[in-house]
Amino acid sequence: MSAVQAPVSRTSPRGRIDKRQAILDAAFTVFASRGYEQTSVKDIADEARVAKTTVYSHLEDKEQLFRLTLAAAAESVLAASVDAVDRLRAPGDDLRAVCEDAARELLQVCCGERSRALRWLTYGQVARFPDLIDTVQGRTSVRLAEALADRFARLSLTGRIRRCDPAEAAEQFLALLTAPMETRSRMGTRDISAEEIDAVARSAVDTFLRAYAAGS
Repeated sequence: MSAVQAPVSRTSPRGRIDKRQAILDAAFTVFASRGYEQTSVKDIADEARVAKTTVYSHLEDKEQLFRLTLAAAAESVLAASVDAVDRLRAPGDDLRAVCEDAARELLQVCCGERSRALRWLTYGQVARFPDLIDTVQGRTSVRLAEALADRFARLSLTGRIRRCDPAEAAEQFLALLTAPMETRSRMGTRDISAEEIDAVARSAVDTFLRAYAAGS
């Protein structure tokens, strides 16, 4: 008597992951365009080109979808930011130039559409979902500061910058970038030119190295 074979699943685990990510990507696009209140699950399904029931098979409801969408967007922003600070792992002979490149890339991520939309959505819904601040910051600024502190600790140990508290140095470096950019962009409502990004990056690095360069 032959063994009864189990039915073969038509949807692979990889396929389910890809479909879920496509839904989250579509949700971010729609939420960013219309806001939380004006977005429906059907809007998201239409953007993702799937049935409304498919969205519900992956995610419970609109609130969970919103939370997971912002968490996924934050992870994406973090990945791009960490790629920028990874330049500091092996800066070579010209530390200033590498710091300026890293600063410029960080500002480009910060001024990018995904980062701006993420901030708008988080701040706009903070009264409804107060825990979102911790969710988004924990996946962006907090982990970025930790990654940057690790790079500064390595630079300090090898004598490229002076002995310091690397966490404090990271906090100050990021503040030198984000504070002027928030003012210039009018809290993300104004586009920033490449020339302005370059100017802020150079100024931030110059101030930072005046304080932290070896021998300072």
